[in-house]
Amino acid sequence: MKPNTQQLQDLTIQVRRDILRMVHAVNSGHPGGSLGCTEFLVVLYQYLMERKEGFDMDGIGEDLFFLSNGHISPVFYSVLARSGYFSVSELATFRKINSRLQGHPTTHEGLPGIRMASGSLGQGMSVSIGAALAKKLNGDNHLIYSLHGDGELQEGQIWEAAMYASAKKVDNYIATVDYNGKQIDGTTEDVLSLGNLKAKFEAFGWDVLEVKEGNNIEAIIAGMTEAKSRTGKGKPVCVLLYTEMGNGVDFMMHTHAWHGKAPNDEQLEKALAQNPETLGDY
Repeated sequence: MKPNTQQLQDLTIQVRRDILRMVHAVNSGHPGGSLGCTEFLVVLYQYLMERKEGFDMDGIGEDLFFLSNGHISPVFYSVLARSGYFSVSELATFRKINSRLQGHPTTHEGLPGIRMASGSLGQGMSVSIGAALAKKLNGDNHLIYSLHGDGELQEGQIWEAAMYASAKKVDNYIATVDYNGKQIDGTTEDVLSLGNLKAKFEAFGWDVLEVKEGNNIEAIIAGMTEAKSRTGKGKPVCVLLYTEMGNGVDFMMHTHAWHGKAPNDEQLEKALAQNPETLGDY
């Protein structure tokens, strides 16, 4: 049975606590984008994707997800742990020496739920397309999902992959863009304008949807369900998810400053007070 909106909201708040505590503990990591994508990843893993029990790299007979903007690993690790892939207590090892939870996800650590190493931006779409084509070759009608930062779309490899996906009718693939308008050095508009992103993807032959409330659980469910309904029709699907970097922590929102900066003790206390414990801290 799928969780209701309140259960998804409770998990979202707990994941936010995990993110803040993980990054604070080692004074290292990327809280901004992690907090901005919390609702999306919670909905994806808890509501949207068809997942099997356990984990294997092949992923036959289930939907697969690839995180392209690997620096938001804190939210990914938290959602994976709280979705049963590994023990929640392991979150305490984030970014420590010999931990399986490195700053950017890696496959050689053997962490359940991780199917590609990500950190070098721009590669996740290419990997996802390969996985989607493998599904087609295997007669497996499950879907491939990926997540990308909007700043990541400044990478040329993204557009090579986008061109390929439409040309080869990779229509079992939904790529979501975390459209928060911010990257490490400032706004995407100032660093390198993305122009009309919807028109760009449409010009590359994609079916494009926009989710204007990308931090609203019900809006995400509605938008992603619509995206799912558009698969299998000859075009790859792109979802532009309008989010707020640092969402859920007032002093981290509306700025790019927390892209890759950890809160100090006082800031952590303030941030956690805005996100009261729901499901138990690790």
